[in-house]
Order: sequence, then structure tokens, then C-alpha cells
Amino acid sequence: MPSTAPSSFSELEQWLNERRVTEIECLVPDLTGVARGKILPREKFTEDRGMRLPEAIVAIGVTGEFPESGSYYDFITPTDRDMHLQPDPATVCIVPWATDPTAQVVHDCYDRDGKLIPYAPRSVLRRVCQLFDDQGWQPIVAPELEFYLVERSIDPDLPLKPPVGRNGRSETSRQAYSIDAVNEFDPLFEDIYDYCERMGLNVDTLIHEVGAGQMEINFFHDHPLGLADEVFFFKRTIREAALRHGMYATFMAKPMANEPGSAMHVHQSITDKATGQNIFSNPDGSPSKAFYWYIGGLQKYIPAATALFAPYVNSYRRLVRSNAAPINTQWGTDNRTVGIRSPVATPAARRVENRVIGADANPYVALAATLACGYLGITKQIEPTPECRGDAYLANYQLPRSLGEALTALREEPDLAEVLGEAFVTVYTEIKEVEYAEFMKVISPWEREHLLLHV
Repeated sequence: MPSTAPSSFSELEQWLNERRVTEIECLVPDLTGVARGKILPREKFTEDRGMRLPEAIVAIGVTGEFPESGSYYDFITPTDRDMHLQPDPATVCIVPWATDPTAQVVHDCYDRDGKLIPYAPRSVLRRVCQLFDDQGWQPIVAPELEFYLVERSIDPDLPLKPPVGRNGRSETSRQAYSIDAVNEFDPLFEDIYDYCERMGLNVDTLIHEVGAGQMEINFFHDHPLGLADEVFFFKRTIREAALRHGMYATFMAKPMANEPGSAMHVHQSITDKATGQNIFSNPDGSPSKAFYWYIGGLQKYIPAATALFAPYVNSYRRLVRSNAAPINTQWGTDNRTVGIRSPVATPAARRVENRVIGADANPYVALAATLACGYLGITKQIEPTPECRGDAYLANYQLPRSLGEALTALREEPDLAEVLGEAFVTVYTEIKEVEYAEFMKVISPWEREHLLLHV
């Protein structure tokens, strides 16, 4: 968010006054990244300086279901008590598509004793960032978010299709980095950039990705919490803009069978807070031990964290061989076949890119998890495997192949539970088990086509 954002409630009030805001969208990101909350008149927002919601609202699955029993209720009371929400003034921005002057503000979730709700996504990211802060480090991240534009379709049984552009035709071939293909949707992207500017979102480059109708937006590097907020806002923004142009924007990891999946690649580095120096580089410009240990941590813990990077059954359709997505935790310099890439950069900009994360991941959870893996790597001084200098797709799978396998791996990794919090890991995995059980009730067209008369 912009550096001129309010830093206190009094500055927030002044910000709202200057823009004559009449309504406030009070937002809380849940485990899926969906915006939950309430819309309040300006006067009510000022009087209350916050609001209350049932504590389970941030611990809800994508189907809207809750576990009926289990360890979930060791952390969430069955009496459905309230949590207390407080606005983060730094997150306030205008809702550019609203008719009346409307602002949106992200809130943090607290219990009645004033402690952060440990399983709320924003709380988890705050927890991990605090671990870095305690070491005198400042994590820096830069997400690259892919998504598809698709035709509007109200029938979930029908395959998705690329939308019609200005020339009256849909894309039928892959147009990676094509300027003309992006320009087919100029009116949409003009609105998106206008919305982002009015909201203060620091979006950088727009490119056409490999898939038909697949785009990518890059964000400028910054503090993880602020960037998670920006990705959260951006997803809302682009969905709204797409609807206004007669199409959908989807962040599904694999929305179309014959097209590549969508990722949220995250570049990450660490600076020393005292000196401002990138700890991934030695004074002579060579890679530091911390750089290699960070990679070692990603290699060791990404398989257990995959359920956080690939949170749905659909996510695993992306993580397959030759699908422009990684299948293992190999690492390499300027190598896009690996799961962990080190881009060519100056010593000051040396960084690591996690390419496993899907576009469908909750940005708060994904950033917390990837930073947790790297943090464990440095603090435990985990050495990486030798650098992969060839095609990593020729190596074996090292990532879980399904959501069920990934959830088991997450539950069985105590180091991640210690960093992310036992409450979060428990609530998250049990919610995902509910989603997985719901999915298993559905019979797919593939099963009807190949099993109906052949087995």
C-alpha cells in the first residue's frame, strides 16, 4: 500500500473525511482468501472503531461448510463466540467501482483478551514476520500472479473457454508475451489499471502468459503483509472489472484442461534491518551461507507445506510434468523447470523464487508458509542439494500428488506447526478435509466416460 497511508485511527478519520466517504467495507480474509465482513455507514464505523464476527468466519472452507467434530473445536468454541475486529488504517483504500464514496479496510482478528486469533490468515503472516523481526531481519517479497480471462458461464458442467476479444474472436492458440493479444482486452485493462491507481496498488508489469486468455500481473517488492493485502485487494478488483466487461477472471490453478495452470510465483529475499544489506550476498558479492540455507529450507519443507501452496483438489492438476509448473524441489539459477529458482541478479537484488505456489493460494497463508520454510532453513542451517543445471522435469516427483497426501504431510511436520502455530495447522487441515470429502461425493465426466461400460 502507498507510504502515505494512514498509520493511526485519527489519520484514518482524516483520510475518510478528505474523500467524503459515506460507507466502509470492513473486510477480513478467510482461509480461502474470500473477503468476509460487514458494510457499515461511516458514522457507525467511527463510533465502534471495529466490529464483531463469529470466530469461525475466518475458518470456513470454500464450500461454506464446517467440520462437525474433531480437533477443530479444540481451538474454536462450539458456542460460536465473537471475535473482535480492529481496522488496520494502513490498508484503507477507495472502492473504485462503488456508486457512492466507499472505502474498504482490512481488519485484524482478536479474542476477548486482546490476543490475535491464531488461525486467521493475517495473524499467521504477522506471526512469521515477527520471527524474522526478532532476528533483526526484514523479509522482502514480490509476487507474480497469473490468472485467466474466460467467457461467462453459469453452468459448472461446461468447460471454460477464452473470452471474445475486440476482434470478435476467441484465442485458439497460445500467445506468450504477445502485445497484440493483451491489446485485445484494452478496455478491461484500462479499467484495471485505473482501479489499481485509485486504490494505491503497486502493480508493475502486465504480460500475456502461455495459455489462451492467460495473463500475469507482477507486483513491486515490499513487506510481506502489505503485499498480501495488495494481492487480496487485486483479486477482488480484477474479478469486478472482468464482470463489468462481460467475462470472468479466475485464479483457479487449472481452469482449462488443455492449457497451462496459473501460479503465484513469489520472489523473496531478506535484508539486515541494521545495515539494509541483503543477507543473501556476502560483502564480495558472492552468495552467502544464508542464501543456500534458505534454499535448503525450501527444499526440505515445501513438500510438507504443499497443502498451503496448492490448497484445492484442482491445484494438483497444475503440478504435473511438462505443464509449465514444478514437480519437485530442485533448485537452479535462471532455470524455470525447477521448483526453486534463483534469477540472475546483482548481489544487492539476489533472491529466491518459489514456483510451487498456485494462483489459488491464499496470499497471506502462502507468504507465511514460504517464509517459514526459508526461516527454518537459515535457523537450522539446512544445506541444499547440488544445483540442477538441466531439465528438472526429467527428475522424479517430490511434491505430493493429491490434496489428501499433502494434508498428511503437513500434519506430520512438527517444525512447520511450531512456526505457523498448532492452532492454524489444525484448523486449516480439518477444513481442507471437509472440502476433500465434499469433492469425493462428485462423480466426474472422466469416470462416466471410461468406467461406465469398461469395468
